[in-house]
Amino acid sequence: MTVRFFVPGPLREFSGGRSEVALPTSPGTLKEALEELAREYPGVARRVLDEQGEIRPHVNLFVGGEPVRFAGGLETPLADGCEIAILPAVSGG
Repeated sequence: MTVRFFVPGPLREFSGGRSEVALPTSPGTLKEALEELAREYPGVARRVLDEQGEIRPHVNLFVGGEPVRFAGGLETPLADGCEIAILPAVSGG
């Protein structure tokens, strides 16, 4: 099985219109998965990670339904077949 990314609507123009992207391999960490995603869909990765390679403040990443920001961050381990959701932060009044 492979790792899958769920891509939100605003980023689909950078993923060829796809709402879901399956990686051809099974990376060990979230960072490795994002590096692999960047090779195929660099526009998505540039909008998820900042220039220092950190998760942008307005982007939330979930691995298997769990938020990574206050857990393992980019070093979050990935199980074979896991799902990664990219969600833009929502704010307003």
